[in-house]
Amino acid sequence: MRLYHSLGLAVAMLTVGAVAHGQQNPAPPKPTVTPVLTQALPDYPGKEALVLTVSYPPGGISPLHHHDAYAFVYVLEGSVVMAVEGGKEVTLTRGQTWSEKPGDVHTVSRNASASKPAKFVVFFLKDAGKPAVIPGA
Repeated sequence: MRLYHSLGLAVAMLTVGAVAHGQQNPAPPKPTVTPVLTQALPDYPGKEALVLTVSYPPGGISPLHHHDAYAFVYVLEGSVVMAVEGGKEVTLTRGQTWSEKPGDVHTVSRNASASKPAKFVVFFLKDAGKPAVIPGA
C-alpha cells in the first residue's frame, strides 16, 4: 500500500511539474527592427519612404500586424515565412522578395529556422508621419 501511495504521489508531482512547466514556456523571440532611412518625397506630397532592417533570432516571430503602407521585402540572410490574410504562406530565402499592399493583414512573419538567424530589409512607401507597423488586424 505504501509503494502504491508513493507511486501515486510521484505521478501527481510529475503531472503538476509538467503543467507548471507548460505554463512557463517562454514566448518566441521577437525580431530586432532597425530604422535605416526616412526620406520625404517632395514629388509626392504627404508621402515618405522608410527603410528598415528586421533581424530574426532563431525561432523568432512577429505578432499579427498590418502596415498602412506599401511594403517591399528583400531577404538578406537565412529564410523567413510570410503570409497575409487570405494568402498562402511563402518561404523566402536570400535574394528573394515579397510585397504587401496597404490594408493587408500580416498573419505570418517568422524565421523559418529554429537554429539560424534571418535578416531582411523592408522598404515602405507610406503617409508621412504615420507609423509603419500597426499591431493587430
